[in-house]
Amino acid sequence: MPNVIAGAAFVVQHNIDTDQIIPAQYLTLVPTIPSEYEKLGSYALIGLPDSLYTTRYVEEDEMKTKYPIVIAGRNFGCGSSREHAPIALGAAGCQVVVAESFARIFFRNCIATGELYPYDAAVPLSTEIKTGDHVEVDFDKDELRANGKTYPLKPLGEVKPVIDAGGIFEFARQSGLIPARAE
Repeated sequence: MPNVIAGAAFVVQHNIDTDQIIPAQYLTLVPTIPSEYEKLGSYALIGLPDSLYTTRYVEEDEMKTKYPIVIAGRNFGCGSSREHAPIALGAAGCQVVVAESFARIFFRNCIATGELYPYDAAVPLSTEIKTGDHVEVDFDKDELRANGKTYPLKPLGEVKPVIDAGGIFEFARQSGLIPARAE
C-alpha cells in the first residue's frame, strides 16, 4: 500500500476506450497464466492512433512500460466492459491512472482486479502535464505534484483498501468474508 507513487507520466486525452487500451485480438491471452499476463502488458495502449501518440506506452520488444502513471482526460476506459483493460495496464507496470473522469465499469474493474488505482482529478491535468514529465501521486494528501505545482485529487476513500489487498476477492478473504484459499 503505497503512500507516494512517483515516475514518468504518459498522457492521453479524452475518451480513451478499452479497444485502445487493449485491442480485441489480444483478449485471447489469459491473465491467470503468468507468461500470458506479462504478454498482455506488452500490448497495453497499443490501440492508440500513431498519428496522435508518437510515443508508445510500452516500447516495441519490451514487456514493461517506463510510465507508471497515466494522466488522462474525460471518460477514460469507455467502451466494452473488459477486465483485460486494467489488467493490461497493471501488467505493463502502470500503478495509477489519474483522469478527469472514468467510465464507471472501467473504474469498477480497477477495484475488482486490484491492478491499479483510478484517481479522479479535480482539474484537467491532461493539458497541464506532458508525456515524460516527472509526477508524484501522494495518497496521504490526495494530491498530484508535477512541474513545481500541486493539484488536488478526489480521495479514493473505501476503494483504496480493496485495491491495496489485490482486488475484491483478496479483500474479502483478508476480511473473513469468504474462506481463504486452500493451499
